[in-house]
Amino acid sequence: MRFVIHGAGAVGGVIGGRLHQAGHDVTLVARGEHLRSLQRRGLTVRSPDATVTLPIRAVGSPADAGLADGDVVILAVKSQHTAGAVADLARVAPPGIAVVCAQNGVANELVALRAFAPVHAMVVMLPASHLEPGAADAWCSPVTGLLDLGRYPHGVDATSEAVAAALRDATFSSQARPDIMRWKYRKLLLNLGNAVEAVATADSATGELVARLVAEGEAVLRAAGIDCASVDEDAERRRDLPRIRPIEGRRRQGGSSWQSLARGHDTIETDHLNGEVVLLGRIHGVPTPANELLQHLARGLAAERRPPGSLAARDVLARLDGV
Repeated sequence: MRFVIHGAGAVGGVIGGRLHQAGHDVTLVARGEHLRSLQRRGLTVRSPDATVTLPIRAVGSPADAGLADGDVVILAVKSQHTAGAVADLARVAPPGIAVVCAQNGVANELVALRAFAPVHAMVVMLPASHLEPGAADAWCSPVTGLLDLGRYPHGVDATSEAVAAALRDATFSSQARPDIMRWKYRKLLLNLGNAVEAVATADSATGELVARLVAEGEAVLRAAGIDCASVDEDAERRRDLPRIRPIEGRRRQGGSSWQSLARGHDTIETDHLNGEVVLLGRIHGVPTPANELLQHLARGLAAERRPPGSLAARDVLARLDGV
């Protein structure tokens, strides 16, 4: 089984690096200066235990990867890039190739399913950073993260089991789950606070803002009749996983949405996180003012290429309350 990591940033880079270290055949798909650095020097993975530089094959597109039956594509691009990434894959990949959506949000799998039959959803609990070409930071050790997966929309097959086994060999906690989307919806609720971290400098209002986002998310899932893993189920699943630990000479500054703004990207994943709650609220008649505001603010900061934390959380809360 060869793993082709489409999107070798923070999550994709760490997954690919750990699989390579475990002896698996891995090809990274990247672009720009990141690709050039990978091809010149390899992938550097920094963790609390060690820093390693790995000579992993890196290419600029799926067409250059030489995709074949039996390969597993781990799709790790941000959700706003999924449609383009799937279109690129569909032009060159066998239709029966397995695609694993190692992404935040709950709509990527449906996009992939239009082009490929065996699509797998993955819940990504992986604190990782990618802020410079050719390198990624993995902040947990000795277990690097939690990566449960299952067939989309439900079920488990031999590929699910094989990928989970490979990930366990590669320092991840991974289970094949037939009800994986229940867990992805819980992760969606956890990700609603990403926009607050990206948009606003933390202060006394941060907790209240995040609580309002999650409360709206819970309400729209109930209205839509969407089953979601409970808070207790999620806590039990993560109970034995290690906490984030320091990496020598590095400072962990923010999650995936924060990193998008820090790297000067003009798009951000918020439309597929908070925007998913807004969409469901509009369909089912549930007001979602907090998620609408954070979606709007995050999109605006990205479009203007403004840095993360450009606003104050208390000012965002005041705007939400009309003060």
